[in-house]
Order: sequence, then structure tokens, then C-alpha cells
Amino acid sequence: MGLLDGGSPLSWADTKKHADHVRDTGIKQFLSIYERFQSVEDDCLKWGDEIEFTVVHFDHEKKTAQLRLTEPALLQRLQQEENDNPGQSATAWRPEYGSFMLEATPGKPFGGATSDFNQIEPNMRLRRKELNEVLDASDRCMNITCFPRLGCPSFTTPSFPAQPKTSASHSAFFPDEAINSHPRFSTLTRNIRTRRGSKVAIHVPIYKDVNTPSPFVEDMSEHDEETQAMAKPDHIYMDAMGFGMGMSCLQVTFQACSIAEGRLLYDQLAVICPIVLALSASTPIYRGYLSDRDCRWSVIEQSVDDRTREERGLEPLVNDKYRIAKSRYSPVSCYLASDTYNDQELVLNQPVYDSLRAEGIDHLLATHIAHLFIRDPMTLFSEQIEQ
Repeated sequence: MGLLDGGSPLSWADTKKHADHVRDTGIKQFLSIYERFQSVEDDCLKWGDEIEFTVVHFDHEKKTAQLRLTEPALLQRLQQEENDNPGQSATAWRPEYGSFMLEATPGKPFGGATSDFNQIEPNMRLRRKELNEVLDASDRCMNITCFPRLGCPSFTTPSFPAQPKTSASHSAFFPDEAINSHPRFSTLTRNIRTRRGSKVAIHVPIYKDVNTPSPFVEDMSEHDEETQAMAKPDHIYMDAMGFGMGMSCLQVTFQACSIAEGRLLYDQLAVICPIVLALSASTPIYRGYLSDRDCRWSVIEQSVDDRTREERGLEPLVNDKYRIAKSRYSPVSCYLASDTYNDQELVLNQPVYDSLRAEGIDHLLATHIAHLFIRDPMTLFSEQIEQ
């Protein structure tokens, strides 16, 4: 999760008013940073991992497991060492989207020495130990990609009903109380839904065995009309950002020694990561149903898809500028170090591309940035518009 600052979050209507300003300022910042670092060739390689923990409450008498909605005081206890000894703590703890989640990283990045590899697993074990020590005896931290009953009735403790008419997501399954209380998270959820013009629609094929009805049709009669309309036969239906961002994973962040090395690393990871994702697929259950897929990626893509009907190609372009082929959270669209395998025609923010080329940015990098900048910013704080 990125840096979380406080402030007054803006609605989508107000955010949209500043979208062009944010894009213009973003390009200026990019050019400034690029100019400062383009000649750097021997910077120190730094990298580190981020682990997202899920806190699960076990009731051994009732034989139940629920997601534990944690209190802010728990995170404060975990951050005490870091706050008391800045730069010296072996671990760092941060909030995550779900109020049942916590993110942990090494206290400082690893470097380029071979010996740094020997520090990874001990530091991971230390983070797990620190979290388990501050949890209640009936709670445990788990490194699972997705809690199998996420979105089922009473899947959290304490339990709260979904409020499809008033909540940030309008979900029929995912209550706002399961979202972290930091205003960024609920604002992002609400703004994605508002920009899209409807709540998100996530569909995953149901796994069929000899006892599965065909077609499989879930009874949605107790839910609102939008929920009933969006559910598809032979699919598990989910309707909130929390079904994607409420999942957990291992992430790795790199600071390369130069821009050229960073671009090459980006291209290599674009090939390697899907393979590793497939090898580590471990998400076969959604909303209590067994799925025909065991990889979580498509759920995350669909959970934050803010594209309008026009951008998705469902209606003619009238109010929007671009047809956008995929969700903003999706596989990369082009390589950065070599143009050899760039065989897709990308939609570009042409003024952004032209301005970057005028400032000396090469075609590949300018194309990449201009393609990213067809998107709108989704969360703004009023205090940070002008910095």
C-alpha cells in the first residue's frame, strides 16, 4: 500500500474538476525527476518485500472462523518500536485496505549483496512473531490470499450487515466496517463506483462437479435489483472493491541502479511474474463457493474497474475521450527497454506524448507514460492539490 496521508478527501465530482491539473502537474514532476536521475548509473540497488497478513478469529467451541476487525491500537502497538527508534527498527507496519489486514515490511531495504538474501526469511519470521504476540489468544495471523468466506453472512467479528443503499461500495455482501477507517480507502471505493456509473461487477466461473446444477444460478431474490441483474449463470458474483483489495499477497519493490536497468528489470518482470503467479495460484474459493479458477488476478482487475460504459465499448463515445481495453489494475501494456515485442496498438493521451517527446523523452517511455495518463486520478485530498 502506498503512503497514507491525512486530509479532506474529495468526492468524484470534485476530483474530476482537478483531473487535468493533476495530469499536468504529474508530467512536470516526472520530467523533473527524470532530468535529475537520467545520468545516474551506479546507484545502490535496494529492494524489499511487503507481506499482507490476514487476522482470523477462531472459535473452537462453535467450530467457526471469522475475519477479525482490528482496532487502530493494534497497529499503534506494532509501530511503537519504529516510532521510538526511527531508522533502526527491524520491521515496519502499515494499514491495508481491509480492517482485518495488516502490511509488514523490513524496517529498511535490502541491498545488492548476496548476504542480504540470508536476511529475508528471518525477517519474515520476525514479522509474524511480532503480530502474533499482540493478538488475542483466539486470533491468528495468516498468509492466505483470500479468506474463503469473504462476503458471506457474518464473515467478520464483530459482524455487520451490508448496506447496499448507503455504503461506499453499495455492496450487497461487503460492509463498510470491513474497510480500513482511513478516508483514502472508502473514498477510493466510492469514487470508483461513482465514476463507473454502477457498482463493480466481478464474475468468476463456478467449479462444476457431478452435484452442481447446470446452469448454476444463485438465488439473489433477497437483494436489490442491480444485484439481481448483474449476477450471471454459472458464475460466482461479487460486487465490491473489497473482494479484490481484501485479498493478501507478497509484493517486492525494487530501486534499480539506473533508469536503464530499471526499464530492463520492468521488462523481465513482465514475463516472469505471470509464470510465478500461475505457480503460486492459491485462491480457489470466493464468497464460500468453489471456483473453476484458482488465481486471484482477474478478481482484482474487476474489483477496481472504474471504466464507464463508453470506455468499455458498451456505448458510443460521447462524454468520454477514450476506449480503454482493460481495468486500471491489469497486466502491463508495453515493454520499456526494447520495442521488439511491442505488438499492441495503445491508446495514448496525445498531448502528454507530444509534450514528453518535446522534452527529449524517448518514444518507448513517452508511449508508456502517455498510455497511463489516459486515466483519471481517483482520490484527491483538498490540502494536497497544490503542493
